[in-house]
Amino acid sequence: MFDDRFVVTIEVVPPNGSDPSTILDALASVANLSVYGFSVATNPVAKPRMSAMAMCAMIQQRTQKPAICHLTTRDHNRLSLQAELWGAQALGIKTVMVATGDFVALKDRGQTTTVRDLDVYGLVQLARETGLHTGVVFDAHPETNGLAQAVAHLKRKVDAGAQFVVTQPVYDRAGADQLAGAIGGLGIPVIMGILPLRTPRHADFLHTKVAGIAVPEALRQRMHAATDPVAEGAANAREMLAIARQGFAGACVMPPFDHYEVLHSIL
Repeated sequence: MFDDRFVVTIEVVPPNGSDPSTILDALASVANLSVYGFSVATNPVAKPRMSAMAMCAMIQQRTQKPAICHLTTRDHNRLSLQAELWGAQALGIKTVMVATGDFVALKDRGQTTTVRDLDVYGLVQLARETGLHTGVVFDAHPETNGLAQAVAHLKRKVDAGAQFVVTQPVYDRAGADQLAGAIGGLGIPVIMGILPLRTPRHADFLHTKVAGIAVPEALRQRMHAATDPVAEGAANAREMLAIARQGFAGACVMPPFDHYEVLHSIL
């Protein structure tokens, strides 16, 4: 996946149903952009979505570009995790992103349980033993000043065998420099997360309600003052992509709300 080139991936959220045609059409329309491939989430925010592995297989067939399959300790026991990893290999999926997974909302816990037979370190080891290129995520916990603890957590993932890391979205040079300084020396490629903003409300919501994301006040003011907030959000994403090219191994662009068309103005 990494051969001294800057790698751009696009994050994909599978549909909440059995029809992937709309998303596949959208991905086909951006596949000719300068992207390495697609990174497919699995049941984000602990809500059911189409199988990430099935989506990866269809994306690879449709776009002829690699798809990275996300896999969590939340959704599978040890038997199922190994089965998923072997299944990914059989389908030609060469890379997985492993994570703990978002917590199940309190109101859903009466009918939805978490599994966690393995912790994330054990899943990293299992994925490596299976022969898959293995990535992990990095959440600096800006809302709790938890950077030091997050770096220690990432070091344990690297010790377990993690081969690259994707950060939570970054929105300014100060945040990028802080991350690069904190985790750039761990010996694995660091991929910057980039989540384009769409509206002032979107910016405020991410900053105040979403753990792991901090949208700087100056950028939130820009979004509120913009006559075209979508264009302003895309402009910030282009700025972050340029910054990522200076100090990171790649970028993972996360189009909000399936607005893949914004990629044309970013990439």
